[in-house]
Amino acid sequence: MQVLLPPSWPTPRGYANGVSVRGRQVFVAGMIGCDPQGVFHSDDFVEQARQALLNVLAVLREGNAGPEHLVRLTWYVTDKGEYLAAAKQLGQVYRELIGVYTVAMSAVVVVALIEDRAKVEIEATAVVPDTAIGAQA
Repeated sequence: MQVLLPPSWPTPRGYANGVSVRGRQVFVAGMIGCDPQGVFHSDDFVEQARQALLNVLAVLREGNAGPEHLVRLTWYVTDKGEYLAAAKQLGQVYRELIGVYTVAMSAVVVVALIEDRAKVEIEATAVVPDTAIGAQA
């Protein structure tokens, strides 16, 4: 993976402006902060984000991919203030579950999500490099 950063641009904090990679693509639908049975265990924003990321990782595993293969995340949040206030805690959860910030990310504030209790929904795209594909075949 090559992180794309134009020479005169400052290094972003918490994401990459772009990435370039070749390989098999894995697309993960929007994951929310409930467990696999659809049960919410918390209304806390950070805990819901943690569960949403765990759900993303579970789907990636089904596609023989892991957090190291993530190239793009899109976060849909229902409350900008809550998201910004949780930035430090979100960073800790992200580093714990995903690792380094080499993922192109966007965050979008939305009026609501389909599930009434959901505060965050995360879509993901991963690319498993061609060399890894050959190793798995």
